[in-house]
Amino acid sequence: MSIRQQQVASIIKQALGDIFIKSGRDIYGKAFVTITNVKLTPDLLIARVYLSIYNVEDKQEIVDIIEEQNHYVRRLLGQKIRNKVRRIPELEFFLDDTLDEVFRLDQLFDDLKKTD
Repeated sequence: MSIRQQQVASIIKQALGDIFIKSGRDIYGKAFVTITNVKLTPDLLIARVYLSIYNVEDKQEIVDIIEEQNHYVRRLLGQKIRNKVRRIPELEFFLDDTLDEVFRLDQLFDDLKKTD
């Protein structure tokens, strides 16, 4: 990833974090959503946003809700970063379950220690 991609990804991550803090309830309800990573295509036109979701059973449903509200989220993002980038990238949202996997593995290791 180029330096410019990293800079724009960081700007987008911070701005989306602010948007989810302030407008999250309007978008997806009471779920707790954090942005774990943002990856940009080399042309800076598509941002892949990876989300960790807590406080709900069906995490993919929250991702789908956010994806349905994509135009609204992108408009809010545009209002925040319009002076920092030439074009507001298209947003793609994905569930990042790596942290859940870490917790699951920790639990498995703890269970193994208990049986020994």
